[in-house]
Amino acid sequence: MLKPNMHYTELKDSYLFNTIYRKTAEYQKAHPEAKIYRMGVGDVSRPLCQTVIQALHQAVEDQASMRNFHGYMPESGAPELRRAVSEYYKRFGVHLGADEVFVSSGACDDLGDILELFDQDNTVLVIEPAYPEYVDTNILAGRKVLHLETGADNGFLPLPPADRKADIIYLCSPNNPTGAAYDREQLKAWVDYANGQGAVILFDAAYEVFIEDPAIPHSIFEIEGAKTCAIEICSLSKTAGFTGTRLGYTVVPRLLERMGVNFNTMWARNRETRTNGVSYILQKGAAAVFTPEGLEQIQRNIAVYKENARVLMAAFDRVGIWYCGGKNSPYIWLKCPEGMGGWEFFDYLLNEIQVVGIPGEGFGECGKGYFRFSAFGDPDDTKEAADRLCKLLR
Repeated sequence: MLKPNMHYTELKDSYLFNTIYRKTAEYQKAHPEAKIYRMGVGDVSRPLCQTVIQALHQAVEDQASMRNFHGYMPESGAPELRRAVSEYYKRFGVHLGADEVFVSSGACDDLGDILELFDQDNTVLVIEPAYPEYVDTNILAGRKVLHLETGADNGFLPLPPADRKADIIYLCSPNNPTGAAYDREQLKAWVDYANGQGAVILFDAAYEVFIEDPAIPHSIFEIEGAKTCAIEICSLSKTAGFTGTRLGYTVVPRLLERMGVNFNTMWARNRETRTNGVSYILQKGAAAVFTPEGLEQIQRNIAVYKENARVLMAAFDRVGIWYCGGKNSPYIWLKCPEGMGGWEFFDYLLNEIQVVGIPGEGFGECGKGYFRFSAFGDPDDTKEAADRLCKLLR
């Protein structure tokens, strides 16, 4: 008899963001006249920049021409896009070969697929609160997951635990959901920890474009020793508004080896098996992001989101609510008022002022009593939501 993957029964009944969508839709159905201010799920609101749009249009025209038509793309990405990404890293003082950059249909996909490089018996260390996929994908694979607890006392930025060892370590900086970001000294501690025990760090750098503080690295490869212990997973979703367009990239250094096996070679072979490559049209649009014009234009959208974050932080400052993030990050992580739980606060805000955020409990046990707001909304909606929050919580 066929045996299903019983690890699915170990997951929560519904993925966090689907629960948010459902509860919001139920409220909207009951109150069709209400305008809901959505600052929960981290979807962007600004359109793609003009340079990207032009590149996408040209790529579509190419597909209508016998001379310029493209079919299957290289599994690991178009050479020109891989080179463009490697050139982008030079801004941070990081030198990569184009063959260390692998183009994907998004960071979310690679966060799951990359686990195929690791044996099922490896132990995973996840810092809580955490993006749910880190935990769920490893539960589905049957791995043991260790949870490293954090809190306001350490700014949600724990250092390596002396009493625990792991084979796979998830780091996200700037962090989702807390917005906290590691400095160089803190990341160096994690790199030394991983190298010391032969572990591999999966470094989620989806929000690096929001970093303003020069003390905060944009890439883990700015840290000495990282190329022998880390894989970096990146996304254009928040960087360039590709949430509906879907493209990311993963950096696997040639120096990363364990037990005589090279991970760069393994991942190249994995891509040959698991994908026919990202479409020509999307890769042309992505390549435009890394042009001088593209990089300048995406910063205008990022500036809008950063201003949204400042508006929200000012509101929480006025009502005296503790929070972190907002600086170097599009997320603000706050302590729920009056001892409320996250889901209780969610219902309170939705029913009283029609503002939607994310309960901290959705990101693990350490998220209890906390709440996440996203700065990716429309600026006018963000200002209105901030005013409503001030009046309600004053």
